[in-house]
Amino acid sequence: MDLKQELMNFAKEYDCLALFDEPMSKHTTFKIGGNADVFIKVSNIQTLQALIELCKTNKISFFILGKGSNLLVSDEGLRKVVIQLAGDFSAMKFISHTEVYCGAGISLSALCIEAREHSLSGIEFAFGIPGSVGGAVYMNAGAYGSEIKDVIKSVTVLNEDGKVEVINSEHLNFSYRHSIFCENNYIILGATLILKEDYKEEIGNRMDGFMSRRKDKQPLEYPSAGSVFKRPEGNYAGTLIESCGLKGKQIGGACVSEKHAGFIINKGDATCNDVCRLIEEIKNTVKEQSGYDLEQELKVIG
Repeated sequence: MDLKQELMNFAKEYDCLALFDEPMSKHTTFKIGGNADVFIKVSNIQTLQALIELCKTNKISFFILGKGSNLLVSDEGLRKVVIQLAGDFSAMKFISHTEVYCGAGISLSALCIEAREHSLSGIEFAFGIPGSVGGAVYMNAGAYGSEIKDVIKSVTVLNEDGKVEVINSEHLNFSYRHSIFCENNYIILGATLILKEDYKEEIGNRMDGFMSRRKDKQPLEYPSAGSVFKRPEGNYAGTLIESCGLKGKQIGGACVSEKHAGFIINKGDATCNDVCRLIEEIKNTVKEQSGYDLEQELKVIG
């Protein structure tokens, strides 16, 4: 039996969606990326464990995909099984009034809305970030002076032995746009957050305020992957890029946003190669003119 047939049989047995030669441009906020050999949505831990075991047995590479933000996929696509967490991984469960367990597949905006409905504060900063809880934990997502680490009690993972494990926040090595998951091969299944009570109207006002600031400052009308570079010590990437006269700089369909120079936008037909060439030009120009070495936040795969 060939591998494709084996994966088709797996999908049928475990009742999950499997797509072959699936364009990754459909699954990233940049709307860029060639085809993945296999794209599978899994809806529970048992299915995920079985699929990971199948991949390991057959020496197949796999990649866990969140909402596809902060991600740039190669034009040549991915010779991997791309796994997206759905179903049970998109569920929320209240452990107590202020403690909530969130599956890794939940969008940050959905989490914010649910927290507001329960009069819980602490996650408003994430409203409008187009990522998932799993992705936010992986990179310690943050905005407007807050980070996901501020509300994390523990993270539930699938470890390298295929066992479910709970890791408390003090062992997660959180720092700026970093967690322990950047170094290990654990799969984030979900996270337990500790929030605090507040008035629903006040929470809603803060969420609206953050969204308004995003709309004013960020090029939300174009596909992008968010901030391309990490914030350099003592400065801001967007400020440095703008001061170097790079706003509007375009290579192919990739363009430095006129609205916020920290964003590269897809003007409609951008390729991964266009974006990578533009990133290199930005890095070189900023280094030459300011002395700063910009560090990439954007994850490139394939």
